[in-house]
Amino acid sequence: MDASVTIPSTLTPAAAAGRTWDALVIGAGPAGALAARQLALTGAETLLVDRAEFPRPKVCGGCLNGHALRVLHAVGLERLVGQLGSRPLRRFEVYSAGRRAGLTLPDGTAVSRARLDAALVQEAIAAGAAFLPGANGIVLPRAECPQGRRVVELTSAHGRHTTVVYSRIVLAAGGLGHSRSLPAGEFRSHVAHKSRIGVGAVLAEPHGYEPGTIHMAVQRQGYVGLVCLEGAALNVAAAFDAEFVKRSHGPAAAVAELLREAGLPSIPDLSSAAWAGTLPLTRHTRPLAGNRVFLLGDAAGYVEPFTGEGIAWALTAALAVVPLAREGIVAWDRHLARRWMAEYRRRLSGRQRVCRLIAAGVRRPRMASSLLGALSSVPVLARPLIERINGSPARLQGCGS
Repeated sequence: MDASVTIPSTLTPAAAAGRTWDALVIGAGPAGALAARQLALTGAETLLVDRAEFPRPKVCGGCLNGHALRVLHAVGLERLVGQLGSRPLRRFEVYSAGRRAGLTLPDGTAVSRARLDAALVQEAIAAGAAFLPGANGIVLPRAECPQGRRVVELTSAHGRHTTVVYSRIVLAAGGLGHSRSLPAGEFRSHVAHKSRIGVGAVLAEPHGYEPGTIHMAVQRQGYVGLVCLEGAALNVAAAFDAEFVKRSHGPAAAVAELLREAGLPSIPDLSSAAWAGTLPLTRHTRPLAGNRVFLLGDAAGYVEPFTGEGIAWALTAALAVVPLAREGIVAWDRHLARRWMAEYRRRLSGRQRVCRLIAAGVRRPRMASSLLGALSSVPVLARPLIERINGSPARLQGCGS
């Protein structure tokens, strides 16, 4: 498996439109790709689409915690971690307002999203899913759908060609920009007040940052995480107040300022890096399911990612939705939507609540500094939180197990 090469489509748009699919998955990130794989393994005729070509970079911390690793192990994909050349993580170093705290991590690894996402897409294809990159999926309103089907418009990357595809169920996993792919009359997306934006880049050299450690600089304007990836690359991912990035005249200067204020080593030529950004991060969509449509991954909701649990949440949701999706393929029942919302809350709401509390705390410099002071003096205080974040997700094998 080579996750660094381009992954071609396995069929043409015309071929995709020439049949009714059991499942159409919009978005080939960790949630969408894993869900497509698991559905294909059950024999469901599955089409996975993404608006980008693969491999492609993503703004992300690039960390798989123990929770995420156990989901991969549960579905037989633990080998991916080694195959992708990921870096084991053992330390979490936090710097804020002149204080520093070093915490031991029980489990975890660092890998670039470009390689991880491409590898999961290849696994979905190997399981029997069809893959169509460069296709932006838009779910048409329920009134425009025939009985027992949802209709999805697939538009090419340049908007020159549009294809109509039919599917018995749709999994919407299109990320933060998902609201553009869902009918407004059925789903509503709410962005939190003063939600931060994400920025990120992958640098060719580590610039003095040691492998195996997550380095985090926390200041009033936001925070920056740095971690060594496969090879000698350094991943830089940050969540900033949008106004701060604007005042700094771009993400490179914003990152440089936070590193300087936190006392971390400076990185030369940040302005020459290929920076990418995101929409506002913290948001939620309601409902989490509608007629023959399930939301998962960032499309279902996103919490400011200080604890690095984003990928773990995506993988957990992907595994959990499969039994309900299978039921919907055979015979749709409106209670499936309610069951998915209840299952999603059961598996993820508690973890997301913890993340919200931590994110709220790091927005307050005095609170963050006091917490770091306590942790540096008595590191054992952080153990319950670290164990909760890295703990095994409940009932890994799915809703019905």
